[in-house]
Amino acid sequence: MATCLRLRGFTTIDSRALFVSTARFSSSSSSSSSSSSSSSSGKSKTGKKLMDRLTAVIDAVHDRKLPPELRGQRNNVRSETDIINVVEQRIWHSMEEGQFENLPGKGKPLKLDANPHADPAEDTLYRILSKNGCAPEWVELNKEIRSKISEWRISLKKAWATKCGGEHSQWVESSENLKLQLREINDKVFRYNLIVPFGRQMFGLKWEKELGYLEEK
Repeated sequence: MATCLRLRGFTTIDSRALFVSTARFSSSSSSSSSSSSSSSSGKSKTGKKLMDRLTAVIDAVHDRKLPPELRGQRNNVRSETDIINVVEQRIWHSMEEGQFENLPGKGKPLKLDANPHADPAEDTLYRILSKNGCAPEWVELNKEIRSKISEWRISLKKAWATKCGGEHSQWVESSENLKLQLREINDKVFRYNLIVPFGRQMFGLKWEKELGYLEEK
């Protein structure tokens, strides 16, 4: 039954119209929320399918990088050791089958005057230096660094002996000089690492590490 309400200062309100409009608003809000939730769930499903597809492509690419013996079982490959084992097995099988017999140049000296893996320009430069009794800068610098490190460690052992003998003041003075020499050596190591071919870099000295070696002895 419809009733009308007259409030002070307001117009008349039909209770039936109010109920209908409220119902429409609630239904529309619920439908919009359900549609938004369904659309979000649809997007999440689409995103998941896309990620699964990309993952499958990446797995296939990585699988093709493996030897045939390990393809299809990529999850079982724990480390590089598994791949190395496959390579060693192939080498042994080839040796047993005699594939390394009667190779070209067997029994003849190797030609070491040229490096097929080096840059042609650098290889020519190295051969010119070698014929004239010279070596590349990084080779000479490597010798210098190793010589200085050997001399520095001998001096460190002597200074450490004075500390163990109770001459603390002499140890403090010697350690300051040794730290200064260590920085000079590390500067040479830094320059060496900039000019040396890739894969031949060396580590610098660390004061705490060198002292740790002496303490262990």
